Amino acid sequence: MKIKKVLVSQPKPASEKSPYYDIAEKYGLKIDFRPFIKVESVSAKEVRQQKVSILDYTAVLFTSRHAIDHFFHLCTELRVAIPETMKYFCVTEQVALYIQKYVQYRKRKIFFGNTGKIEDLIPSILKHKNEKYLVPVSDVHNDDLGNLLDKNKIQHKEVVMYRTVSNDFAEGEEFDYDMLVFFSPAGVSSLQKNFPDFDQQNIKIGTFGSTTAQAVRDAGLRLDLEAPTVKAPSMTAALDMFIKEENKGK
Repeated sequence: MKIKKVLVSQPKPASEKSPYYDIAEKYGLKIDFRPFIKVESVSAKEVRQQKVSILDYTAVLFTSRHAIDHFFHLCTELRVAIPETMKYFCVTEQVALYIQKYVQYRKRKIFFGNTGKIEDLIPSILKHKNEKYLVPVSDVHNDDLGNLLDKNKIQHKEVVMYRTVSNDFAEGEEFDYDMLVFFSPAGVSSLQKNFPDFDQQNIKIGTFGSTTAQAVRDAGLRLDLEAPTVKAPSMTAALDMFIKEENKGK
């Protein structure tokens, strides 16, 4: 079955130059952006209850743009002024560049990985292993990151700064896609919550990140595309390659 309509479970890109639009034009298909989840900040009170003082840390490890948004939001709410000496470590360059929304990029010490996998960032972290790392995380997260930092004897503290809730579909809202793309286990859970009788049949499912891929398998669904890979470090690169192959000759 030729892929003609794709649902990407993320907000619509702010820029018209997004690679998603290039893919849509290239293959003559429709891409809709509709988050399955909403991300909300925890309260300043909830951060205090975790007994953390942000200024006790000299580096912040960001795994997503959500982590950046809620970290700086809570710093404002807690009236914490982040010193210019703070170092930032990000899983990808895309995440690193997002910091510009809050601070002057060129004046900060910012490090990032190339593949989107946290293991790729460890060499940079080890070059600064005397730093104390603060790691903003969601209320739903696994222990992989913490275990990896422990294994490399990196001083760190994971702090819940945001939570993920289902972004429910309205009754009668259209859902007629040839492919669904997920970026978090919570998105997969939201699919099950919104459509408890979901029958995958010929619908393709793509994921970004190993935990999201596992969530699809755990849900008893068929995973057709898993990113990132060495050849496709981004979801858009992986999607481009996948659709090219799927629609070939159809």
